[in-house]
Amino acid sequence: MLYDPSLILAQIVCLQCLYYLTLGAFSSFLVASRASRMSLVYLFDFVTVTASTVTGWCAIAAFFLTSISGSEFNSHLPFSQCLSASSTYHLLLNFLYSHFNFRFCFIWIPYRSYMLYLIERAKKCLDFAATLYIIHLFICTIYGGWPSVTWWVVNVTGFAVMALLGEYLGIRREMREIPITRYG
Repeated sequence: MLYDPSLILAQIVCLQCLYYLTLGAFSSFLVASRASRMSLVYLFDFVTVTASTVTGWCAIAAFFLTSISGSEFNSHLPFSQCLSASSTYHLLLNFLYSHFNFRFCFIWIPYRSYMLYLIERAKKCLDFAATLYIIHLFICTIYGGWPSVTWWVVNVTGFAVMALLGEYLGIRREMREIPITRYG
């Protein structure tokens, strides 16, 4: 495959846009129920990512759910039916539902992960996940200053989840058998 800088730049832009779209969707469901007014602060300011408030925990959950959805899930099933792949994720949703009365069954997950769909190769997932989180660090630093320790823990964990699950799913897709039909 030839080196195509315009394709790589387009993939980075699409991946970044989908990441923020997904983060905004999860934040609107998780954080909006606790906050009086939604703004970009919940996406870009490190002050909102804190373990000392319920709203901070909702923001943390939105970041984790975004990193998982960037690399996992298959089929157009309701959110609650996509949980067979991750029991930890299932426990988190049960906790959120029981404590905050959130209903996630109306959220639809895209077919496959957007990272796997855009990148197409397992060996590139780490590079693109790192690029996504470096750009996110840059934007957050400009928006709200140097991030806190909690922000670093949440985002490094999110990066690891997105990169490792993306590579795992990519390897699994690349190892599938190629169907060959015979024409007699």
